[in-house]
Amino acid sequence: MAKHALIRLAGTIAATTLCVAAAATEAAAQDGTIVLNEQLQLGDILSGQTLNVVDAQDQVTVSTSAQGNAFSGAVENDSITVSSDQDMRGDSTARSDVTLGGDTDGVVNVITQAGGNYLAASAYDAGLTVEATQSNTGGLVSATSEVGDSDARLLAGGSVNASAVSNTTALYGEGSAIDGSIDQSSSATVRSFSRIQSQYVPAETAVTSESTINAVAVTSGQTSGQALTINQTSTSDFVEADASANAGNAWDLASRARASANRAVLSNQGGSVVTTSSQENSSFVRAAALTTAYDYGRAEARATGAGNELSVGNNDIYVEIDNTQINSGGVDVSATFSGTNGYDVYVGADAVGNSVTGYACSECEGYLEARNSQTNSGDVSAQATTVVAGSNRAVITGANAVGNSASFYVSRPTH
Repeated sequence: MAKHALIRLAGTIAATTLCVAAAATEAAAQDGTIVLNEQLQLGDILSGQTLNVVDAQDQVTVSTSAQGNAFSGAVENDSITVSSDQDMRGDSTARSDVTLGGDTDGVVNVITQAGGNYLAASAYDAGLTVEATQSNTGGLVSATSEVGDSDARLLAGGSVNASAVSNTTALYGEGSAIDGSIDQSSSATVRSFSRIQSQYVPAETAVTSESTINAVAVTSGQTSGQALTINQTSTSDFVEADASANAGNAWDLASRARASANRAVLSNQGGSVVTTSSQENSSFVRAAALTTAYDYGRAEARATGAGNELSVGNNDIYVEIDNTQINSGGVDVSATFSGTNGYDVYVGADAVGNSVTGYACSECEGYLEARNSQTNSGDVSAQATTVVAGSNRAVITGANAVGNSASFYVSRPTH
């Protein structure tokens, strides 16, 4: 069922703040640099590494990436208008296979990334206008990290990560005004898989997996401002993230998986934020985290899945949000731990069809205005499973499934 709301949370505001910032941005755009970018990728992008390491005495660091289209730019003490059209039609796959035999004395760091379209732009004491279109009609975006062996001893622990994103737009500003529009669409399947297998890990070790179809991240500070229109559409079959952390004896072992169809995160300080956002998803979303250990000190399995996500925050006085979210894809999230003897276990599974969060600064008498419409017709499931065959000290678990979630507030971060 659709939900419509108009919400105002207000203190006092100087109404000219937004108007002056918008006028200054428009004037700067007229006088500044113009960049026209068109990128078309028709073929497949493949990247892979295979390592077999025995008794490494220092660190083991592996980085593997595959990217279809990429654009980056920056402006300082001026203004720039970026008009970008990126079209990805091939597959993008990256894979890291690392076999670790015997004792590995140094920290193990493995990161594997796969992407379709990527755009990044930064502004410093400047004006940044972005008109970006990203489309991915390829078949697959996939990242895989496989690490360890049944007798591997990772004495310094480490991190293993796999990340797959179909479309990414990242904007950053300091003392700058950021405005424009971002339009993302994707029909590509997106998946990430990350796993570690070991005999003994006496140090902190984390295995993470993250998959996103459409992603927007905008960060600005030091008297900056934002005025953006964001449209995200996901029509792929599915997006999934799997993380698996396994050890015979582990001191601090964690698996974390996150899968999202459409995700936009905007944060700002020192100016106004005006956001119009439309997110529509029909893709099936799946996130699964698995942690196993016979003996353990601290063990964690956490998984998060969402159809549509929007977060807009401003550490200043003005926030305006006009949000529409439609999710018809199912969301399935599971987090599992299995062990025998140990101390503390944390297991969490969180699933949501549509989610929006908006907040403004309370200490500066913030004002927040939100118009929100959310419709979810997909099944949403969250499951947390914990098995302790022997004895332990504490078990803390949680499973949360929500169809539509909306949170708007003006409060201190600690409240």
